[in-house]
Amino acid sequence: MTDVKTILGVAIEQEASDVHINVGMPPVLRKNTELVKTEFPIVTATDAKEMVLGMVGPERFEKFKEKNDLDFSLTVNDGHRCRVNAHYQRDTVAISFRIIPNQIPIVDDLHLPPIVKELIDLPRGLVLVTGHTGSGKSTTLAAMVGAINIKYKKRIITLEDPIEYLIENELGMVEQREIGSDCPDFASGLKHALRQDPDIIMVGEMRDLETTSSTITAAETGHLVFSTLHTINAPQTIERIIDIYPANQQNQIRTMLANTLQAVISQTLFRRIDKPGMVPCVELLLCTSAVRNCIRENRIYEIPNIIETSRRVGMQNMDSGIADMYFKGYLDREEAIIKSTNPAKMDKLLTPVDQFENVRPPQVIIS
Repeated sequence: MTDVKTILGVAIEQEASDVHINVGMPPVLRKNTELVKTEFPIVTATDAKEMVLGMVGPERFEKFKEKNDLDFSLTVNDGHRCRVNAHYQRDTVAISFRIIPNQIPIVDDLHLPPIVKELIDLPRGLVLVTGHTGSGKSTTLAAMVGAINIKYKKRIITLEDPIEYLIENELGMVEQREIGSDCPDFASGLKHALRQDPDIIMVGEMRDLETTSSTITAAETGHLVFSTLHTINAPQTIERIIDIYPANQQNQIRTMLANTLQAVISQTLFRRIDKPGMVPCVELLLCTSAVRNCIRENRIYEIPNIIETSRRVGMQNMDSGIADMYFKGYLDREEAIIKSTNPAKMDKLLTPVDQFENVRPPQVIIS
């Protein structure tokens, strides 16, 4: 059986983002969105079981067998960390690794809109980073928390499942609590975090009503709170939060959300064409008074128009973010068009200007 850390060592050397172990085939890497088979031997059912047992030990392996799924983290010898999910498929053990860089990313290096860096200066409120799985939400959050840690003398508490980036104390004081080992769940961790004198709280994911309610309450009581949701844009994010609540509480939560929400950063990753790697394209909503009124009065459908007409204050919709990254030379034209919300308009925007009588500048905002 090939040692897990040997497999991960090769993945790290090849700058893969993920490793997948399935019985009946060699380990598979994901590099720049594409799956690549390795030359390691085919994994047997016994191999897969032994890999998980070796990583978590007998006690947690028994829990894995009971629940059929287990999330945990793993540190490789060179300091790289991995987020790991062990699960069953076709009655055999399978494992997915997400490789976490061993350096906390710097906000300026992530190609995010400049206004994102200013969000770390907020005194209080709720900032959400959203997107599908693998869209770089954890990286963006880690960069923002890391920037606060360097800039301010503040107490930061993170609740993560599992802990990904290890954040060392700088000017700030950082406590990182892992769900399942340091505290039982997000809701419990949040409840106790409010008694631990935090300035900043980072919640890995708003998964359920109890966690969502506790997160909003923490923001409402004067803390700066960061969290994530698996939603693809700002309006959907707001609707998802409100819909979690029973109908008789939704008016109340609209008011609370209107008062506490500061920004929604919705992102998706694109493969770079200028060099190996990925780059995020971002929709950014800032909670101006107009946005707060829309939330409070249940006029969420008006928010896309507010984003489109508020570029001067730092907002942008996803298609504007995609166009911006394309004109900077980072994106493939076809991928930019396919992944846009309005492919026909994006096609026109990205067509070379000499094919039109009227020049269309890169700053055009897609509706």
